[in-house]
Amino acid sequence: MNYNDWIKNIDDGLQPDKSFDIIKRELEIGGRRAVLYFIDGFIKDEVYEKILEFLYKQTPEDIAKIADMKEFAKLKMPYVEVDCSYDTEFVKTAILSGPSVLLIDGINGALIIDTRTYPMRGIEEPQKDKSLRGSRDGFVETLVMNTAMIRRRIRDSRLRMEYMQIGTETKLDVAVSYLDGKADKRILDILRKKLAEMDIKGISMTQQAIAEKLQKNAFFNPFPKFKFTERPDYASACIFDGRIVLVMDNSPTVMILPISLSDFFRETDDYYFLPVVATYTRIVRMLVSLANVLVTPIYLLLASNPDFVPRWLEVFMPSDVGQIPLFVQFLILEFMVDGLRLASLNTPDALSNSLGIVGGLLLSQFAIDAGWFITEAILLMAFITIASFSLPSFEMGYAMKFERLLLLVFTQILGIWGFIGGIVLITVGMLLIKTLSGRNYLYPVVPFNLKGFTELFMRYPMK
Repeated sequence: MNYNDWIKNIDDGLQPDKSFDIIKRELEIGGRRAVLYFIDGFIKDEVYEKILEFLYKQTPEDIAKIADMKEFAKLKMPYVEVDCSYDTEFVKTAILSGPSVLLIDGINGALIIDTRTYPMRGIEEPQKDKSLRGSRDGFVETLVMNTAMIRRRIRDSRLRMEYMQIGTETKLDVAVSYLDGKADKRILDILRKKLAEMDIKGISMTQQAIAEKLQKNAFFNPFPKFKFTERPDYASACIFDGRIVLVMDNSPTVMILPISLSDFFRETDDYYFLPVVATYTRIVRMLVSLANVLVTPIYLLLASNPDFVPRWLEVFMPSDVGQIPLFVQFLILEFMVDGLRLASLNTPDALSNSLGIVGGLLLSQFAIDAGWFITEAILLMAFITIASFSLPSFEMGYAMKFERLLLLVFTQILGIWGFIGGIVLITVGMLLIKTLSGRNYLYPVVPFNLKGFTELFMRYPMK
């Protein structure tokens, strides 16, 4: 393809005359026509001043014997990150991704110069995924910066960062990060194949869209199949453990795989506390999460069947459930809590905490004074709301919520048999889930693995 064909193909595809930020800069290098394509705002001006200054000094004799861009890059390009391409589609995608492209009349191919710099916020600690003693940095929306934060922590020659571009329209940049020799090669092959075949268009190219494409499941199944984190220290620890981390451009979270249910009870602080302290907090986390699911269904069951109530629990049981049935009270409170949570998300930071506290107090006090709700129901829902923050995973928090609602409905309709049936249904639902590795979601309980089962509760000293 000659020089004019290159320009026509790129102009037809990108149409720089219709987009003010796509710059087509015509130049003359060594007496030959040349053109430079780039996105305004993505290049480093001070770097290009030096590059253009060098290129303008070239004479016709300097480039007379150069016929290919690879040779030109080797002899005449004073910059580190350069590449050559002879594919117009690849070149157009490169321009839209940030690198600039140089074409010179009489020289075959296109020179891709990666001087891009993306707008980027600071690497401050993420608000949701905090640690008491860990580092105070967090992932950002730039792929290279995120991989650099992982590389900084893992100075091991076995660390691999495999680059891929997925999607038919967005062409999202992703990096598969793993420790060669520790990560499961079979899972790596499955992941590479699924990413290569992934066909997602436009704005739907998000981390959740990628997760749904990697592992399809029934839409009504709330259990998350992947774990996400915004902390580079936790992601690095998972890589050391043999996990695979998928880093995505434009996303401040990375995806950890493969995982099972037990992985959601392991958190960043486990790596910073003493083994005995980390073991204690892990057990507390599991017990609080279990209570988060069971406390209101069990209370509803006992309130509906006073004969089941042990004598030492009678003081906690209501003498009067109020004007609204207890089951309906729990449902209304569930929706009220979610409503306040959504309202706080859309409220400025300076007012969000006040809104949640004042709104909750006012609504609760009014409901009690009016005789609609009983104090015990509001107390239990307050415990559930606080307990939901024991796990930083937003997806698992809502999975537990749906489990709790299912148990409430079954218990209200069928009593104790409904409660037992709901537990069985939830357990069977988890047993039917397979992770990306093909292992059961309830591993190490099913199939049973003694070492993994003990690690579920205990944090052993690091080796």
